[in-house]
Amino acid sequence: MVWPYLLLLAVAVGGHLWRRGRRERAHAEQLADALAAGLNEPPTLHPVVDPALCIGSGSCVKVCPEHALGMVNGKATLINASACIGHGACHAACPFDAISLVFGTEKRGLDIPLLKPNFETNVPGLFIAGELGGMGLIRKAAEQGRQAMEAIAVRGQAKAPGDDSELDVVIVGAGPAGLSAGLSAIDKGLRYRIIEQENSLGGSIFHYPRQKVAMTAPVKLALVGHVKFTEVSKEKLLEFWHGVVLKFQLAIHFGERMQAIEQHGDSFVVTTSRGSVKTRSVLLAIGRRGTPRTLDVPGEELPKVAYRLIDPAQYAGQAVLVVGGGDSALEAAIALAETPKTRVTLSYRSEAFSRVKAKNRDQLEQLRGRGRIDVRLRSQVQSISPDAVKLRVDDGSTLSLPNHAVIVCAGGQLPTPLLKDIGIRFETKHGTA
Repeated sequence: MVWPYLLLLAVAVGGHLWRRGRRERAHAEQLADALAAGLNEPPTLHPVVDPALCIGSGSCVKVCPEHALGMVNGKATLINASACIGHGACHAACPFDAISLVFGTEKRGLDIPLLKPNFETNVPGLFIAGELGGMGLIRKAAEQGRQAMEAIAVRGQAKAPGDDSELDVVIVGAGPAGLSAGLSAIDKGLRYRIIEQENSLGGSIFHYPRQKVAMTAPVKLALVGHVKFTEVSKEKLLEFWHGVVLKFQLAIHFGERMQAIEQHGDSFVVTTSRGSVKTRSVLLAIGRRGTPRTLDVPGEELPKVAYRLIDPAQYAGQAVLVVGGGDSALEAAIALAETPKTRVTLSYRSEAFSRVKAKNRDQLEQLRGRGRIDVRLRSQVQSISPDAVKLRVDDGSTLSLPNHAVIVCAGGQLPTPLLKDIGIRFETKHGTA
């Protein structure tokens, strides 16, 4: 009577092992493709797995919404490092604490500013919270913004009385750290200004894919109290932040870009794209995406120019130019080409796409073959007008294309040189926390 049950057990175990082996082979192929393309260098905070502690449960792989982790040879492995954004869900899910979150790798160091426990830099009055300071986790970035404002409030009490022209703090960035800091500034009665270079709040969260898991732990916010989020999508989290901004009348100056910070005695002058403001303290709450690299061509200031594709559907039926040669450019062009009636041109200054995922290159070639994407290699944008764009092509001539929108995918520039110029000290991390 026991044999039928043993047979069923053997079939179940055999099926499980077969499926697991198939997944591991697929993950190993992904890792090999990433290594071959030179794309396995993580951009920011990322997991490192201790194989001596990893039991191969796969719990970290299951909770990773970017599919950055996979199982290789029975152990969790970072197989798609370029997709990892460091939210730390894998670390929280590991039952044996086999995952550490670190910055940089042996090959690629990451500059992280040196901060005091209150998040003040070595320059008195200049604070850093969130991703730029080395913290990509949303809840911790929000907590840092709140704690930094505690120190800023104390510093503000030493301000000379009667100086109404000086703010207590300028907060740069409207992501989790900046929004949390703004709430704390209101709570403490500080004169503050939040500037955000983009026209949307949420920082890096705004650029997450749809329905991406954005938070994995509760967080404490001034005025709001404890927010009991465990796992919440990008859309729900942004909806929550919008509600908070409206309820507490959080003043955010969108489309205003920080250009310079100058120290004047115990205060600062922050120069932005809209002028200058004097402030007692500055809190940098910006992500590691930095300021988008621009083309520096006439017409780039037009509202139809964007630096990241958020929703391909909004371009349905339009003529769109995508500029760039990395994965973000290819993925934007592919997504647009799959949108009904959208005419897509991809411009890249080099003669070939290098260091891109094989999957993206193959999809691009398929769509190009079907006439869905017009690929213009060895071309550069010369000028942009309301209804057209001019490209300088490889033979030196100029090509004019009808155009409704331009998506520039040329990466970003961190303000590290600017911060070093005013004396902030950094340390380079090579795979350490």
